Amino acid sequence: MSVTSVPEKVRTRLWGKAAGRCQYEGCNKPLWIDELTKFEFNQSYVAHIIADKPGGPRGDTELSELLKADISNLMLMCDTHHRLIDKEDIAGHPPELLREMKRKHEDRIELLTDFKEEKQSHVLLYGANIGEHSAYASLAKAAHAMLPERFPAEKPAFELSLNNSLFQDHEEEFWGMERENLRRQFIQRVQPRLAQGDISHLSIFALAPQALLIELGRLLSDIPAADVYQLHREPSNWRWQDSPEDFEYIIKQPSAVQSGAVAVNLSLSATINDSRITSVLGDDTSIWTVTIREPNNDFMKSREQLSQFRKVFRRLLDEIKAQRGRDAVLHVFPAAPVSVAVEMGRVWMPKADLPMRIYDENRDKGGFKEALDIPG
Repeated sequence: MSVTSVPEKVRTRLWGKAAGRCQYEGCNKPLWIDELTKFEFNQSYVAHIIADKPGGPRGDTELSELLKADISNLMLMCDTHHRLIDKEDIAGHPPELLREMKRKHEDRIELLTDFKEEKQSHVLLYGANIGEHSAYASLAKAAHAMLPERFPAEKPAFELSLNNSLFQDHEEEFWGMERENLRRQFIQRVQPRLAQGDISHLSIFALAPQALLIELGRLLSDIPAADVYQLHREPSNWRWQDSPEDFEYIIKQPSAVQSGAVAVNLSLSATINDSRITSVLGDDTSIWTVTIREPNNDFMKSREQLSQFRKVFRRLLDEIKAQRGRDAVLHVFPAAPVSVAVEMGRVWMPKADLPMRIYDENRDKGGFKEALDIPG
């Protein structure tokens, strides 16, 4: 522990650079409030990287006196981590490690506080049970994915999920209940803010059965500026990555247009055999397929891939309508990433496009079953 009285001007600068939070890596604890009682007071400690005395932790015969009040040698810390580096584990905290902690923390604070208003985005979170698994995003993970292009405009986020639902997607009540909750939440919480012009940009993080994600996209439409994000498996986060080389979507038209139903086979996350579709709709079904070279559940890596899908799906909707007219219903069988499902709903135009019937694959029911109609 230091014995030097650090000048008030230096302490104030340090507080500003640290944003009043512990600079020990991974802590980030706010030092102006007791997290238990919420009572506000200054509970910070000014820690020395090189001790202010040669005999102190990481002390030096020359540098201790020279750097004892130098801001480059000081860190703002909570009591726990101040004790850790100065008493409990001095050897485990050499100067170079502490300097790197300080640099990372102060660089992050500078980045976060340098954003202009036009980079703010309102975060929208939506989750619904997928099979036996609950699926929810968080504001913290969303913020990590948005930076440095965007930052959350306000706290809390728009949370549209039906929390603690015990219904699962193989139950008949699930679809109607989840859809109605989503619709009401959106109309009551998001739509008025959009109409008033309070929201200039949305960042969308959603994990739910694909039919509900398409419905979310439909409610949003493509009118408000928005970024839709994708949860990746490797690494496990929502941050967009670099676009793969030579990536393209493949559109397969039916060899002959049948007189029966018209369907879209989205074989992106996995391959859907046409026989699974005709087993539901009949052999006289015209099937358009959107796929990639090797369908897999983690192919969606970049914004560019998602933007490319929007263009492909928009062209597909126009082509099908041109061939089948306005009286058909488009039966959609999706095996697609969550971001694709949301964008399908955003691309679809209520006055121009064919109504869609979305199917959900459920092993408990033996295959694809009707889930939702868009509109409906």
